[in-house]
Amino acid sequence: MSKIKMQNTVLNYVFDDFKKQHTIVFSNSLGTDLTMWDKQVELLGKEFNILRYDTRGHGKSEATEGEYSIEMLGNDVLDLLDSLKIEKVNFCGLSIGGLTGQWLGIHASKRLNKLILCNTGVKIGNKEGWNTRIETVQKNGLDSIVSGTQERWFTTEFVSENKGEVDSVLATFVQTPVAGYISCCAAVRDANFTDEVSKILAPTLIISGTEDLVTTIKDGDFLMEKIPNSILAGLKTAHISNIEKADDFTKLLIEFIKN
Repeated sequence: MSKIKMQNTVLNYVFDDFKKQHTIVFSNSLGTDLTMWDKQVELLGKEFNILRYDTRGHGKSEATEGEYSIEMLGNDVLDLLDSLKIEKVNFCGLSIGGLTGQWLGIHASKRLNKLILCNTGVKIGNKEGWNTRIETVQKNGLDSIVSGTQERWFTTEFVSENKGEVDSVLATFVQTPVAGYISCCAAVRDANFTDEVSKILAPTLIISGTEDLVTTIKDGDFLMEKIPNSILAGLKTAHISNIEKADDFTKLLIEFIKN
């Protein structure tokens, strides 16, 4: 892992430069860190260079003060690419990472080869729900919402068969800096790309979880309808599809990027 000081923050990242022609960037979901993509590295590393980073306020990246915006998080990606002198990438983001991907697709299309939007939507949740979560976490910490997070993130079948793995993911969740988590909640709360998402020109793969109650198949359908050059794939997962169906997820990425 490395840290890079940029104009407005410090980002933690891992760049596996396998000297391949193309690079894929991974952007984590709310309350996780770059390790959420561990299951993708081995197979994808045979085909691509892999750049993973901790979203601002998460993992070992700096938790700067004040509310964040998706524009801010998108510019973090661009600054990171500029610092590493990477001109063009394939970008894969899940949930808030998918919002970041939408912003990049709308505002920085020249930096993208292909775009993968996972378990996301043009708008996630509603203002009241996010403000309630922010207030709850401010008062009681992330431990207070662990059980609800597990229910949203994984199907009951996956939890029963992979308890150790789920516990590890949730341990990372509760270690997320509260200030960073809340600031990113505000970014998700305020994001709405309904009127702009059709501007995305990069070839786009949308991955939705058929059991995802946070960003539903309908959210994926809407993205596919609005993004001109897009396809939709459904996986039998809840919200964290890349962990719950890791092999299927990874194969979708390889097939999409190479074709």
